[in-house]
Amino acid sequence: MQKAILNNIKGDKLIWAIVALLAIFSFLPVYSAASNLAYVGGSGNTFAFLVKHFMHLFLGFAIMYGVHKLPYRYFRGLSMVMMPLVFVLLIVTILQGTTIEGANASRWIRIPFINMSFQTSTLASVVLMVYIARYLSKIKDKTITFKESILPLWIPLFIILALILPSNFSTTAIIFVMSMMLLFLGGYPLRYLLAMGAAGLVGLTFFILIAKAFPEAMPNRVDTWMSRIENFANGEDTEEDYQIEKAKIAIASGGVVGLGSGKSIQKNFLPQSSSDFIFAIIIEEYGLIGGLFLMVMYLWLLFRIVIVSQKADTIFGKLVVLGVGLPIIFQAMINMAVAVELFPVTGQTLPLISSGGTSIWMTCMAIGIILSVSAKREEIKEKQSQDEGDNPLEILSETI
Repeated sequence: MQKAILNNIKGDKLIWAIVALLAIFSFLPVYSAASNLAYVGGSGNTFAFLVKHFMHLFLGFAIMYGVHKLPYRYFRGLSMVMMPLVFVLLIVTILQGTTIEGANASRWIRIPFINMSFQTSTLASVVLMVYIARYLSKIKDKTITFKESILPLWIPLFIILALILPSNFSTTAIIFVMSMMLLFLGGYPLRYLLAMGAAGLVGLTFFILIAKAFPEAMPNRVDTWMSRIENFANGEDTEEDYQIEKAKIAIASGGVVGLGSGKSIQKNFLPQSSSDFIFAIIIEEYGLIGGLFLMVMYLWLLFRIVIVSQKADTIFGKLVVLGVGLPIIFQAMINMAVAVELFPVTGQTLPLISSGGTSIWMTCMAIGIILSVSAKREEIKEKQSQDEGDNPLEILSETI
């Protein structure tokens, strides 16, 4: 049975191994950090959080397996179909959003019947990257004019950013930066990118001014962003720096080898210890060695993503791998940088490690797309080897 399963798994085996190692490792810090949530919530049942995390990963791997079995050329058309759906979901999310402690938290949509929440911005990010890769492959080797790209490229991009921005500035910024990077790698004219980057900054400025003028429209969101940036910039310890201070204490307590699995102390005081600040808990329990292990794993994943992109057989394949793969590494680096106070607090999770279903599912979907591209490359190589095996005279003639 194991052999049958391995035979059905296609694509880059090292990427499968890296993802599996990260997923297995995630159980230890999530189970440890969840103890705080369990007792604060009143149930005291930490095992329930472990089962929930297992179910999220199980469904994530099912998504990854299913996506990687699809020929990646299908994603070109699927991105066109999914874009209108993403627009609708983002609008519904804003209308259905909730308020937490007076702050706008319109990031999740409640899925009917199963009573689960889903963060639509993460789905929008993956779909948008595939859509941009499709557009770039379509205009490859053509003379690009800014006017021609406004409707098919910039309007959908800015609609998505505008729908996400009111509730999630950090995700909006990451999507914008990753989109610009993919466009640059795809050969889109640099002068147009600089112009649209400036336009994005102007748009953000107007949004902040409008939000300041009408604070009842988006309670506390802009103030939250500004305070986080100001607290990061001034370097002084304030009440708003509580999370960062606890994270720094956890990191300092870990030392080289850490306190040991499950022995974190700061997990009892650090909010979001199983998601946004799980890296600090990992270093506290597993020390510098554990932190370096994670960094090596993500850098190894980045290396394999670049390899798969370089070996892809089409322009779309090359670009879609970078489009959905680079944001995973970028998000991981941001999460780690926040924990060590090299970056303002963003609320970004650590991919495949932090608890939370949507982040795991969308990361697995992105990796499934990457594996689909690498699987096609393997299929081409197998076909070539079979053709060469069936034609020994052709091999001889090529040698001569």
